[in-house]
Order: sequence, then C-alpha cells, then structure tokens
Amino acid sequence: MFTGIIEEIGKIKGIKKGENSSVLTIEAKNVLDGTIIGDSISVNGVCLTVTDLLSTTFQVDVMAETLNRSNIGQLIPGQELNLERALTMEKRLGGHIVSGHIDGTGTIQNYREDDNTVWVTIATSPDLLRYVIEKGSIAIDGISLTVAGVDESSFEVAIIPHTAEKTILLKKEVGDTVNLEYDMIGKYVEKLLGFVNPSNPTKS
Repeated sequence: MFTGIIEEIGKIKGIKKGENSSVLTIEAKNVLDGTIIGDSISVNGVCLTVTDLLSTTFQVDVMAETLNRSNIGQLIPGQELNLERALTMEKRLGGHIVSGHIDGTGTIQNYREDDNTVWVTIATSPDLLRYVIEKGSIAIDGISLTVAGVDESSFEVAIIPHTAEKTILLKKEVGDTVNLEYDMIGKYVEKLLGFVNPSNPTKS
C-alpha cells in the first residue's frame, strides 16, 4: 500500500523487453534507503517488486497485464518517473490509501494556470469515470490528488507549486497518457451492491 505522496523523481536507466514483458532498470536515490530485494516501490503509480538492487539503481519485472493497463510500456530510457516506497505503520498517511493497482489510463487534455495553481484536465472512458466524484481522491501516476470537477468525458485536478516541483505531472505534454487508480471504496461498494447470491438470485 502507498499514500500517493511522491518521495522522489527517478529516471529510466534501461529497458529490457521480452515478448510480453519488460525488465526496467531505474535510477534513484531516496527510495533506495532501507529498501531490500522483494520490497514494493510505486513507479508512476504501479506497484512493482524490486528484483535487483545496486547503490544507485534498482530493477523491476513488468508483466503483460501491467503493460496492458498502464503507461509503463510507453516509457523510454532517460524518462523521469514518480517513485514512492510502500507505506509503513510509522508513516503519516498524508494522501489516501493507494494500492498501486492501475484501473486504466487517461489522457492530458488541457493545462490552465490560475495564480499559483495549475488546473489539469484529464480525459478517460465513461466506464472509468463512474468512479470519479467531485472532492474525491484519485491517484494520477501515483500522485494522490483531489478531484475538483468531473463531467461525462473528463475530470479536473489542481496542482499546487509543491506538487509541481516534486512530481513529473506538469512535465508531461497535452496528449500524454497517465496512469489512473480510483478510490477503492467506490469499487467495493459497487461490487457489494451488485452481488447476487447464486443460491438465492432474487433481487430486491
């Protein structure tokens, strides 16, 4: 589990592509402190397991499911990444509970400056937007953010200077893809409300 509070901006050092998978070598510093092989690190919001570790880099395996659901497959050497180590019981939950399991992707539609804030509009599909509510939480490339507005085709978030400095979101261009993870509470509620007991299929 993660908080969505990005600890460091890392960089892709190398990519080894398999037929339906990849091995990423990521350059980092802060997130390596205390990390051991087998630990989880959020990479652009994707929970990945550390498989190899050196003084300035770590490696992760990326399976086909992750490549299909996220923007990880679009990464190139030299590209920057949002990184966060897994949550510990001693750490303040400054964002919201983030699992690192991506629901889908969105596309940056527009940037709009407003004094010290940058408003970002992100378009995504209706089947994913049903989980987005105004003032609710969402993780964008692993960043815990609050939804400021939502319509039938997109939603909007506001980026303060600190978030702009500590993450890669505003370094992306209009049309770029971002990873999206919605608040898991809504998905659990939907599942429970739609559940039909096979032994008693009658609905109220």
